[in-house]
Order: sequence, then C-alpha cells, then structure tokens
Amino acid sequence: MGALRERFWELPLSALNNDEWEALCDGCGRCCLHKVEYEDTGEIEQTNVACKLLDTQTARCTDYKHRKAFVPDCLRLTLKIVDSVSWLPPTCAYRLRADGDLLPRWHYLISGDREDVVRAGVSVAGRVIPEDMAGPLEHHIVEWEDPEDWDGEDDWGEHGEAPA
Repeated sequence: MGALRERFWELPLSALNNDEWEALCDGCGRCCLHKVEYEDTGEIEQTNVACKLLDTQTARCTDYKHRKAFVPDCLRLTLKIVDSVSWLPPTCAYRLRADGDLLPRWHYLISGDREDVVRAGVSVAGRVIPEDMAGPLEHHIVEWEDPEDWDGEDDWGEHGEAPA
C-alpha cells in the first residue's frame, strides 16, 4: 500500500487516491455476502451466505487482488456507484463518507485496532457459512443487527476519534 495522507478518511471520497479508497474499508465483510433480490419488487434481502472467496472466520477475501477472475460478478465499489448501492449497511465507511458522516469509533482508522469491527458486532466474521454449504439462499435470509451503541449519529468524537 502506498503512502496514506494523515486523516485522509475525513476528506470527501472524491479526493481519495486508490490506496486511501481501499484503506477506508472497515473489513466487516457484509458486502461479500450473497443477497436475494426479488424480481417482481426489486427488494433486496441480506443472507448469511459468504462468497466463495470470503474467509468465514476472518471476514477477509482470500484473493482480493484476483477476485474478479474467480467471482466475475463481484462488485467493485467505486465513487461512481457508491450512492446507488442500496444494500451497503449504514455502518459502511463508504456509505458514511458519501453521506458526509464521520467514521465510528470502532473503525480501525479511528481506534487503531482492526478487531474493533468484530467486537462492535459489525463484522460477519464467524457468523456466516460458505456458499458451497448453504443450499437455497432463501433459507438463509437474515437481518444484521447494528451494534447496540450504534445510532448513526453520536458514535464519534469531535474529529471522528473515539471519545476520551
């Protein structure tokens, strides 16, 4: 990864370089889960079924760099489409920053600890099953709970830092 500017996560998404864009991800793994979309309504429901490349214990992609070769329909989140991806969770750093909100205290860029996303209850690590064991996706629809202390507004310090 290249040089990251100090507090780059406070910049508008359009000002981020590629390395900063990639570093913004909190690693929750929710975007790597299969979704069920109903053709008649367009409604999208979340499942607990992981993409074949997602390590179900860590919520990390096992081959992120080459993922499109193995999963051609893997979505590459970009500035151009971030506002139109309706299924991104409200805790997603890309969604938050696109909306002009600060990062929550459990985001590793704020806390300094990549495991805080797990402790906050946001990560899917250890809570999902691999797609080859799942069967019909309709049998795995879930509603992911947001962290108990998450209200989408005051989970931040003055500059997106954990309160003292």
